Amino acid sequence: MFEHLREDIASVLERDPAARSRWEVLTCYPGVHALCLHRLAHAAWRHGWCVLGRFISACGRFLTGIEIHPAAVIGRRVFIDHGMGVVIGETAVVGDECTIYQGVTLGGTSLYRNTKRHPTLGKGVVVGAGAQVLGGLEVGDGARIGSNAVVIRPVGAGQTAVGNPAHIVGTGRGSGQGDEGADVRSEFAAYGVTCDANDPLAQALHALLDHAVDTDRRLQQVVNRLEAAGIEFDSAVAAEDDFNASELSRMMD
Repeated sequence: MFEHLREDIASVLERDPAARSRWEVLTCYPGVHALCLHRLAHAAWRHGWCVLGRFISACGRFLTGIEIHPAAVIGRRVFIDHGMGVVIGETAVVGDECTIYQGVTLGGTSLYRNTKRHPTLGKGVVVGAGAQVLGGLEVGDGARIGSNAVVIRPVGAGQTAVGNPAHIVGTGRGSGQGDEGADVRSEFAAYGVTCDANDPLAQALHALLDHAVDTDRRLQQVVNRLEAAGIEFDSAVAAEDDFNASELSRMMD
């Protein structure tokens, strides 16, 4: 138990730049607390004390906002970052060294008992914030699931899946070696944004601002040419207004 706890704390310090000390991780990280409680609940479940396991699981959900069914199998050095809203179903299997961000669901698509209804994550899988991995499918070692992706088909080892429904956008393990890994890193985003790109809303606002600036520039060029031709811009606008008013009056008559 304490060996697992030491590994959990070490994995948080390794993967979260905001973590400053072991004491901070032990006292302030709900993902660590949820994993500790899940181990107790899972042990009770395996010994046939199902109600006790569900009760411990419910306490963990109340305290951390992370719901892990006591029958779920969680590997070692798993890091649940932030964690609020994470749901891990009964027959889910999470491999060693996986990273799961907030709002993730490892859910089922079947109501049949005694079947594999929930996904299996291989070793080192990263699941981005808000992603939904549904059904008894397998996600291979080193795969990455992008933010808000909805995965309903298996994902191979080292592949990157994004979108709704999720589609594969890269292969390779994203280790940072060579072009293949760089391609995976450029596509994957745990929070919906990448290191070299703004979020979609910011991009749209910047595009509108650029369009407004360009329109103003072109209008100023038109005004300059009118004035160069001896036409006052204000008088041209007034003449246009008079013409429109007379046309409107003629049409109404």
